[in-house]
Amino acid sequence: MSTETERPASETGHEDIHDVIIVGSGPAGYTAAVYTSRAALNPLMFASSVEAGGELMNTTDVENYPGFPEGVMGPDLMEHFEKQASRFGTRIEFEDVAALELSGDIKKVTIASGETYQARTIILSTGSAYRELGLKDEKRLSGHGVSWCATCDGFFFKDQDIAVIGGGDSAMEEALFLTKFAKSVTIVHRRDSLRASKIMQDRAFGNPKINFVWNSEVTGMSGDAKVSGISLKNNLTGDESELAVTGVFVAIGNDPRVDLVKGQLDLTSEGTIAVQAPSSKTSLPGVFAAGDVVDPTYRQAITAAGTGCIAAIDVEHYLASLPGGAPGQTVPVEEAATV
Repeated sequence: MSTETERPASETGHEDIHDVIIVGSGPAGYTAAVYTSRAALNPLMFASSVEAGGELMNTTDVENYPGFPEGVMGPDLMEHFEKQASRFGTRIEFEDVAALELSGDIKKVTIASGETYQARTIILSTGSAYRELGLKDEKRLSGHGVSWCATCDGFFFKDQDIAVIGGGDSAMEEALFLTKFAKSVTIVHRRDSLRASKIMQDRAFGNPKINFVWNSEVTGMSGDAKVSGISLKNNLTGDESELAVTGVFVAIGNDPRVDLVKGQLDLTSEGTIAVQAPSSKTSLPGVFAAGDVVDPTYRQAITAAGTGCIAAIDVEHYLASLPGGAPGQTVPVEEAATV
């Protein structure tokens, strides 16, 4: 038996029962923290030890988030979110959650150290992770020509030659969107036919800016401060070639971070946490979800923030409905909404 399980409960558990614990950060989690803290619910957030701030921490210029007319760096934006949540009293712990027990009136959160925390409600904002190609220079060039979001970054590639990696609907959507800015878009697919729906295929085939490289995989990326090209290998012949591009958009899917809740909460066919839209309510009372972990479609910072607000207000209403109402003094929902 491990030494962690042998420790007395008083050393591994916390007797306080929190009104709300937020698991995960990013725009959804931090927005939920702002709203719940202003509602005097004293939220506790586990923001992760290595992934605090979510995918925006890997983004350079963000020009489509309202309120920043000159644009803002992704990490700087998330620092603003964090400071705003802290200002209103959110307790932010940069710890990783190892396990959740979500059934029952009181939920239990276990972090990596083995310590446990209890709460009447949980907001899950664990986000999703873009699938990567797994290439040596992929992370190094992230934000310097390598992207996973055309809507976020396409504007920066005006009159450039771009590659889109993938063959599904999302890849076609990325490629078609990028033709608004790019000089050319080359779709690289490992098979000889696309997985995308027929209507998306027809649109891609009919766009004069889009070219195709079939039966090929990306084996490398080149460039010092910025992407200058990709290396390709033909899966049928083994031939290797180079494609000169200054932008690479990886569109091979994303994976919602739901490992902590599998077997406890209902999931959708896309693998996201199922919620009772337009609310953030999950299949268990007192458990709410927001951000990319519930959104297989839009996956934008602004939409994630919106669902974080929804989750916070849902939590406030849920706590107020409990016998005796929520502990502590709350502010009216209308006032809490004026951030």
